[in-house]
Amino acid sequence: MTGYDPRDPQDFAGRHITVAGLGVSGVPAARALAGLGARVTVVNSSDGERERAQAAELAELGATVRLGDGDTLPEGTELIVTTPGWKPTSPLFLAAEKAGVPVWGDVELAWRLRGPDAAPWLAVTGTNGKTTTVRMLASILTAAGLRTAAVGNIGVPLVDVVLGEGRADGASYDVLAVELSSYQLHWAPSVRAHSATVLNLAPDHLDWHGSMAAYAADKGRIYEGNTVACVYNVADPATEDLVRQADVEEGCRAIGFTLGTPGPSQLGIVDGILVDRAFVENRQRQAQELAEIADIAPSSGKAAPHNIANALAAAALARAFGVPAAAVREGLRTFHPDAHRIQHVVDVAGVSYVDDSKATNTHAAEASLAAYEPIVWIAGGLAKGATFDELVRTAAGRLRGVVLIGADRALIREALGRHAPDVPVVDLDRTDTGAMSEAVREAARLAEPGDTVLLAPACASMDMFVNYNKRGEAFADAVGELAAAGH
Repeated sequence: MTGYDPRDPQDFAGRHITVAGLGVSGVPAARALAGLGARVTVVNSSDGERERAQAAELAELGATVRLGDGDTLPEGTELIVTTPGWKPTSPLFLAAEKAGVPVWGDVELAWRLRGPDAAPWLAVTGTNGKTTTVRMLASILTAAGLRTAAVGNIGVPLVDVVLGEGRADGASYDVLAVELSSYQLHWAPSVRAHSATVLNLAPDHLDWHGSMAAYAADKGRIYEGNTVACVYNVADPATEDLVRQADVEEGCRAIGFTLGTPGPSQLGIVDGILVDRAFVENRQRQAQELAEIADIAPSSGKAAPHNIANALAAAALARAFGVPAAAVREGLRTFHPDAHRIQHVVDVAGVSYVDDSKATNTHAAEASLAAYEPIVWIAGGLAKGATFDELVRTAAGRLRGVVLIGADRALIREALGRHAPDVPVVDLDRTDTGAMSEAVREAARLAEPGDTVLLAPACASMDMFVNYNKRGEAFADAVGELAAAGH
């Protein structure tokens, strides 16, 4: 199907297409393909109440849904469209490879469904900070008067957006701020962004990708075919290496962002001011003020270094699209982060309580820990194969104490014993949801006025909570109980 022009519905009409997976992106993909006249079969490994409801919805559109079997390639399949979580080594894909059946991701499908005058994509990926950066970018673009939306891995299916252009007023978008995960990029070989960034690279999802090299290569796909700017992190040379390796359009520029003083073709910080030395007339001698650090609005009340980096990356993509400096400032001022991302909860007895439950891996936790001092750190959960020596070694000098929760807390305790042996540690031998209340009480006991009690678990949440949101809510509730008790 590689020669198809998918903007012509006839290219899909009557074709046997298998959609791998239901969920947030699988249902819209199946719905769209059925609407284009394809003969759609959806396969899904699980068979629960939610899946059966989704299957009933799709069956009304003429799709066949096969629950409880995601391994067998349906007979006659000409194309597979997969949702992001399915591993490349899945039996379904191995069977497809043997049969010569191509596999697209839902993002690839969305890209191929774009019309001739479709909005360009400003694309963001990275191990951490993707959602915050995309939402900052959308806020800046909106401040510039552009019709835009934050879409993709952020939870808004791209297939729905490109088919309907998504806007309630019926108008088309001028530009889209697109978050892309490594999973999505793996299955999206044709995507060509206007400009894109890889914010950072650290080991993550290696069980899916197989190696760090494969993970980085999938992240680097975001730069392929860029037309205006490839934005990289000066502090993370691996991101610049990906730019060097990318095959881009002639004239596309490499633009760096840094928390230090920027050089030519970079954005950075000078005396607390975000400045642009990339999109100015004379970048050797000129710099354009964009905003002040104080304009960056993390809910913690202070601009953490990683949030400043996110703001610079968003600003670089916006400037690549021609957005004026004033809109960058306004967009950052009006942006408010999502919950559970370095979110200040309340001060109790002179101690600040901060919820960064979204810090589900060591790289995210390291960024969070770097924003405060001294810290009583609440950590632990499911390690997902991570090691903690480097994280603890980096943060040791900032720690007043540590409270450990969760199934894999012993891994963090052992790292603390090696690299921070003098830091008091409370090890809570329980994994029920009520452990969070005890953790907060123990953290309050260790903390002194002026300290920050920081929930930055460096682990996934599913051993104790449904997701990181529920974990953050449990933390906020526990802190509320502490404040109500007058501690």
